[in-house]
Amino acid sequence: MRRFDVPGRSPVYAENGMAATSHPLATAAAIAVLKEGGNAVDAAIAASATLTVVEPHMTGIGGDCFVILAEPDGSIHGLNGSGRAPAGADAARLRDLGYSAVPESGPHSVTVPGAINAWETLHARFGKLAFEQLFADAIGYAENGYAVHPRVASDWAGVVEELATDEGAARHYLVDGKAPALGTRHKVPALAATLRKIATQGAKAFYEGEIAAEIAATIRAKGGFMTEGDLAATSADWVELISTRYNGYDILEIPPNGQGITALILLNLMAKVGTGKLAPDSAERYHLEIEAARLAYSVRDHLVADPKSMTVTPAQLLSDAYTAALAEGIDPARRNAKIVLPKTPASDTVYLTVVDRDRRAVSFINSVYDSFGSKIVTQKSGIALQNRGACFSLEEGHPNELGPRKRPMHTIIPAMALKNGKAAVSFGVMGGAYQPMGHAHVFSNLADHGMDPQEALDHARLFWGEDGVLDAEAGISVDVRETLTDKGHTLRDAAKPHGGGQVIVIDDKNGFLIGGSDPRKDGLALGW
Repeated sequence: MRRFDVPGRSPVYAENGMAATSHPLATAAAIAVLKEGGNAVDAAIAASATLTVVEPHMTGIGGDCFVILAEPDGSIHGLNGSGRAPAGADAARLRDLGYSAVPESGPHSVTVPGAINAWETLHARFGKLAFEQLFADAIGYAENGYAVHPRVASDWAGVVEELATDEGAARHYLVDGKAPALGTRHKVPALAATLRKIATQGAKAFYEGEIAAEIAATIRAKGGFMTEGDLAATSADWVELISTRYNGYDILEIPPNGQGITALILLNLMAKVGTGKLAPDSAERYHLEIEAARLAYSVRDHLVADPKSMTVTPAQLLSDAYTAALAEGIDPARRNAKIVLPKTPASDTVYLTVVDRDRRAVSFINSVYDSFGSKIVTQKSGIALQNRGACFSLEEGHPNELGPRKRPMHTIIPAMALKNGKAAVSFGVMGGAYQPMGHAHVFSNLADHGMDPQEALDHARLFWGEDGVLDAEAGISVDVRETLTDKGHTLRDAAKPHGGGQVIVIDDKNGFLIGGSDPRKDGLALGW
């Protein structure tokens, strides 16, 4: 039970259904669909479609999507909706042009958007309401406008100069050359028309015909490789989930090319060194989690890629022997200076989760990667194109080296925890590279420290920046900071919060759903 004399908010309890998203309008859209007779799949798609309009810097139909779905009969399904590099993508050509890394924006950073194909694939197998019905709120907000919320306004203002360099971005996502101000109405009629075509004609309207032609032409006009054929060849894939055991739960993640395996490696290391037995706010806990994370991320950056290019299997990386070998690099008293990590990628993402009356649970994530993705927006259709290609390596021979029709190592990851073979927690934490750390930290808060979903999300976070310095949120105490410094870490105040996140716990014993949404964004959990 939280202290009510301290500012904060309680978790949400409900029985008939619940949605937790990063924006109130998206949560409302999901709940409306549930009340109209839709299931959690329908509600999740409706929420995601709404978010592409009201959080346009974080997500969009020009991005990618991953889903974990737990059905009432106990079956669990994973969907990889990440797009691939164009068939003409060539790492050697970019190296010859003088690049040492894939640019973080511009035409070479764009991969084929996989989200719309994933939505349709998911809905065709598990949806209940008509596909068209799920786009009503998104189309309405794009056409008639919506109020720009606080976190959205804050983030938007930081990318004005980059958006101004692209004709489509300036047209659709700037107002008189500026970001829309907090509380003002913003509309994108071009995107409304595009969403209406997708709603009535399906994914084919996006990947073939006029819209696909414009996407390909826009990229090629700027020097990129994408063709209409690349878009037409898009497919979302049902995948076998990977898992590990942690404190009585089976934690599920999407397999590579996603970085979900990093979260599982981290949880294995945390279990090995006993972080869950330490006080939740202690410097010792933060130190061991950070050291375990640095090892897990090193594995990610050297080995995780499109599974066809990986030299090791997930089973090998999650084995007891591998965990034990990695754990030898953790010193409870001191930071391991020998661990060298490459630049931490930044990204902007939305994560949402919905559980319906039948206890069908959907863990759903959608993203354009960096803020407004590649900073390229199609002029006629109003689509912000992702920069997911920036996750590729240009190092010759690296498993994640850019290549034709290849999926990049992917940062966005949904998660699900099972208890006794049934879905018990549907959760996710946003924030680019932070996400595996967020999964492990938030789930440990739940499983090890007995926090409710809202407490688990609110808890102060610590993570390293591009230079390896630890960015400490305001909730990290002075005593903890001093102890971590004594252990060899360098800290500074975090310039912005680490990610966001949503959690829904399924309490079968009492028959309730218990939800929380991260205050680091404009999030809302709501049930009925």
